[in-house]
Amino acid sequence: MKLQDKVALVTGGAKGIGRAICVALASEGASVAVNYRSSKAEALDLVHEIEAAGSKGIAIAGDVSNAAEAVSMVEQTVAELGGLHVLVNNAGIVKDTLIFNMQPDDWQSVMNVNFGGVFNGTKAALSQFMAQREGTIINISSVMGERGWIGQANYSASKGAINAFTRSAAVELARFGIRVNAVLPGFAPTDMVAELVDKGGRGIKKQIPLRDFARVEDVASLVVFLAGPDSTYMTGTCLPVDGGASAQLGLGRPE
Repeated sequence: MKLQDKVALVTGGAKGIGRAICVALASEGASVAVNYRSSKAEALDLVHEIEAAGSKGIAIAGDVSNAAEAVSMVEQTVAELGGLHVLVNNAGIVKDTLIFNMQPDDWQSVMNVNFGGVFNGTKAALSQFMAQREGTIINISSVMGERGWIGQANYSASKGAINAFTRSAAVELARFGIRVNAVLPGFAPTDMVAELVDKGGRGIKKQIPLRDFARVEDVASLVVFLAGPDSTYMTGTCLPVDGGASAQLGLGRPE
């Protein structure tokens, strides 16, 4: 197994893409700390699943938008699982609305969680990573950070910030043996995008070259690759998992 004896912390790991990432990392031998903010029951169920499959798991409460809580999450992971080698900054929220209707909290809360969580998690892990001269940081961004969508100006801006931060952090931290990459999912049906997919799913699929949504397992597989030994010469990359959607011009093939 490619992640045997490694320890991973996944923020927002109890549901959706985060849950799939936790399962995939554990399947490759990693011990996994599942961070959650409000989904305690789901996090504990996931830990039981991880342990039943033969790996170690713990559930850690914490709000990634709070710097002190991010530090506590890292410290608890190290104390209970014996180290930290992989950080997956996955936690995120959406508050979609048109810019004209957007309130200050709609903007600020999305930035605080989505981008602030990446910064806080990264900074919290650096002392551990720098001391051992080893660490892998994987930021879950979005293709929306490279493109635009009506009603998602705040979300797109937060993900664009993650992409820029990923590149800068990779350059800055390479000398310490720390790699930083980002994964950019396209449309992967989760609770976060359920309303959008339910309303326009059929039309959206027609605009994706592979004509289907991503599975959360597709995203998790790329995270495992970036966390493991097969990607040791990769850092500063922002890799889309979007069925080819961001590779095309306009709305896809004409009907």
